[in-house]
Amino acid sequence: MISFKHVLGAAALVAMSSTASADRLAGAADGGTLEVTITNVSKLQFTPLLVATHTSDVAFFQPGAPASDELALMAEGGDIGPLAGVLEGLPNFVGDIGSTDGLLFPGQSVTVELDASRQFDRLSVAAMLLPTNDAFVAINSVPVPRILNRASRFVANGYDAGSEPNDELCANIPGPTCGGAGASPDAGGEGYVSISAGIQGVGDVSAATYDWRNPVAIVTVRRVSN
Repeated sequence: MISFKHVLGAAALVAMSSTASADRLAGAADGGTLEVTITNVSKLQFTPLLVATHTSDVAFFQPGAPASDELALMAEGGDIGPLAGVLEGLPNFVGDIGSTDGLLFPGQSVTVELDASRQFDRLSVAAMLLPTNDAFVAINSVPVPRILNRASRFVANGYDAGSEPNDELCANIPGPTCGGAGASPDAGGEGYVSISAGIQGVGDVSAATYDWRNPVAIVTVRRVSN
């Protein structure tokens, strides 16, 4: 599997995979539409969500490995632009890219429609969790339904990008609750992506109000046309 960190740093690896991808594309002229609904089942707020279809060669992150710079920017400040830019640069591996606007509050749902060639048979979703230092909600390279009107349901966990210390200080947390700084590329952190431990109450963020246990979202994916 190619993570974005390896894709960005290893053009030769992408080139080696391009021939096989081109072969798959040649036999994938079909289309269709996917309907992706994300429901926030946590106490937290989600920043704008990035949603993409792609091949199994692509993943937003690898648990236990360092977060890419683009993933860290999303997890620390809610900026999905750099991650979307990486996706846009991989046309042989990425089918369609969608996003949402504004914050998704507890109990709310939002739906994104994506073009869905069967060539691009994996789906990933990600957004920052607020108010946290560098936690994010994600599903990472899950299979999409192939049968018309068949829905697949996934639980989405909260992950820690490991790119910023979890000091839970509002000065280091953006968004309406804290209003602090977003990205902090030189701050350090655990150094790898892991399941988030939630809010511990060590800083300004109330554990009683915002701590959680996984999952933090339910993602329902339905093929609505072929």
